[in-house]
Amino acid sequence: MPHIEIPAPVPGIRGLMASKPASGRRLSELAEQLLRGESPLSVGERELIAAFVSFRNQTRYCTGSHTAAAAHALGGDYELVEAVKRDPASAPVSERMRALLAIAGKVQGDAREVSEEDVAVARAAGADDEAIHDTVLVAAAFCMFNRYVDGLGAITPDDPAVYDEIGAFLTANGYLPPAA
Repeated sequence: MPHIEIPAPVPGIRGLMASKPASGRRLSELAEQLLRGESPLSVGERELIAAFVSFRNQTRYCTGSHTAAAAHALGGDYELVEAVKRDPASAPVSERMRALLAIAGKVQGDAREVSEEDVAVARAAGADDEAIHDTVLVAAAFCMFNRYVDGLGAITPDDPAVYDEIGAFLTANGYLPPAA
């Protein structure tokens, strides 16, 4: 049960954002830009970073919804997303993605630990400065989104089918709320 009153029993961040529509709109716009805007990272790669960071932050709602969104954006490959969450160093991803996930993991833990060596490894694996920038920004933003969801006790469904539905919706429609 949320720690605050929300206008309707909507799960996750959407329910919380409905209690502050102006802030909610801006947070939705931020998520849309980070996960759907121009980037050298695909939508699936950015959703994978969001799922990975949310998993490491132990935020069940965001982990479930972004795991499903990543899987849907990556052609339904839940096994790949689960492998990344378990151990990105051995997951069947490109060296570029592996290096970016290592950076994302450090941002999630203690961002000050991201080193020149981490950036050099990512560059050597084919990541440009924009991909590195977008990785850090998605990881940092999801730390904030995760703390928002957990700090206010968002409604968190138990049924994996709910998250699959959310992920399919996000992949098809993005993050912006319907126009009023």
